[in-house]
Amino acid sequence: MEVAREQPAVRPLAARELGLAALAAAVLAVAMTWPLALHLGSDVGKDLGGPLLEAWQVAWIGEALLYRPLELWQANTFWPDRDTLAFSDALVGYAPAGLAAQTSPQAALAVYNPLFLFAYALAFVGAYLLSRELGLRPAGAVVAGAAFAYASWKLAQNGHLHVLSSGAVPLALFLLVRGYRRRSAALAGAGWLVASWQLTLGFTLGMQLAYLLAVLGAIVALAGLRRRGRGTRPAAPLVVATALGLCLFAATALFMARPYLRVLDAHPEARRTPAYVESFSPQPRSFLAAPAESWLWDGPTYRARAPLAAPDEMALFPGLTIGLLALAGLLSSGFPRRLRVGLAAGVALCALLSLGVRDVSGPGRYLTPYRLLFDFAPGWDGVRTPGRINVLTSLGLALLAGAGLAALLERVRARSSSARVLPAAVAGLALAGILLEGLGPLAHLRVPPPPSAVRQAPPPHLHLPAGFEQDLLYSYWTTAGFPATVNGAGGFDPDWYDRLRKVVRGFPDAASVAALRRLGVRTVILHPELAAGTEWAGAAARPVAGLPLVRERVGGAVLFRLASTSSGG
Repeated sequence: MEVAREQPAVRPLAARELGLAALAAAVLAVAMTWPLALHLGSDVGKDLGGPLLEAWQVAWIGEALLYRPLELWQANTFWPDRDTLAFSDALVGYAPAGLAAQTSPQAALAVYNPLFLFAYALAFVGAYLLSRELGLRPAGAVVAGAAFAYASWKLAQNGHLHVLSSGAVPLALFLLVRGYRRRSAALAGAGWLVASWQLTLGFTLGMQLAYLLAVLGAIVALAGLRRRGRGTRPAAPLVVATALGLCLFAATALFMARPYLRVLDAHPEARRTPAYVESFSPQPRSFLAAPAESWLWDGPTYRARAPLAAPDEMALFPGLTIGLLALAGLLSSGFPRRLRVGLAAGVALCALLSLGVRDVSGPGRYLTPYRLLFDFAPGWDGVRTPGRINVLTSLGLALLAGAGLAALLERVRARSSSARVLPAAVAGLALAGILLEGLGPLAHLRVPPPPSAVRQAPPPHLHLPAGFEQDLLYSYWTTAGFPATVNGAGGFDPDWYDRLRKVVRGFPDAASVAALRRLGVRTVILHPELAAGTEWAGAAARPVAGLPLVRERVGGAVLFRLASTSSGG
């Protein structure tokens, strides 16, 4: 399907085009997640898990920025542990939004949900701009933007804002490519600034971008060595911008990495073992498995998805329309041959890497190349879910899909007497196919408001029942004033917290009360509705005579106020 006709020169990006792209991105984000936009202060998308944790994160970051900037990583959950914000990917880059999120639980939701929409919109805009810089016309760039933002597999990631926040990856590449092509220090510097910002949204994508930039930098350096004899040298301002950008990127990486390294030193249980990573590693069939949220592909891909141990992290189907357009882009001249080969190689390599590890011994463990990263490349041994490398796979496929549409439109124009109608119809059908395959629709759930006891009870608190799902909700509830709270949720549970959960199964009894008093807990907040079916189902009525605590009901919760160890007993 090689198209010999040369692509016409692409005009410089105008402010009007940028504005239209941003408007289209915002409209698509609202439409593809509808009706979430009607419930920004009360609901969240997908489930009451990760979104609540990330709403708390953004709010806590705003709280710390305002009132305790030197204690950013010392979050109020998992008290009295240290660096608890680093127990999961921290969305530090959203700190400006956190300034508004920290005022109340409703404000935390009212900020989180626009960030959720913003993440989709920025993914579209970033891929659009990168495609335009690489030579595509607006129609092909729109398809590339939609293919990156709304690939089918991303439906399973709607509970992970740090995974959806991928738009800075193509945006940084756009600015860097444009800056170095035009020898513009300002654009190149902006590219490094955006890349550094991506790092502050978590290492899940930040580390992928860092390694991608290292590979691309090595390729550019080798190409530069081959051109040394031509006497072309980069301008001094561009060299300075590059040096400063690299320093900023490295400093950001160090700032983000230090608390995580401290956590690993303090909590060996946080380290990922090959067996643990294998439990989240996709299989080859994963690329044929769409998430259960996909209204179009749920049923047809069920047999591919059913055997997967963790479908939300292993379903990697990009969408049939994207796949066909990407194949057309690979076989056409929508991009220069070297770029097409490079994109295809990158897609293939990232797809192989996303298969993760197999916990076997001997040389066979390297049959999946991700094991080389896990064993030898800094940072990768801390990654829980290798399938999220699919972000880079999706970016490569999206760019090829845009090129595929460009080649298809060239053929249509060459064979049709209609200069605009038929090409527009073909482009519209391609875009509609991508969006229909990426449609959920998104489930949105009402978030229970925090009980009044959260604000009234003297901290530190322990909420019961204590379990991972409940702790996600409690973390969000602590945005009502950010009291010190023993409960918490993240990428792992500290060993001490697991032990404490076991000790307090009989609460209120002498052993659990004594352990909590030694820890310094002042109030236990029991939630009877959540306790149904758990070890704490009857805790509200258990006898407390002779125990150093006072029980009272506040709203729908039961408070147990513990006497401090210094007050006798």
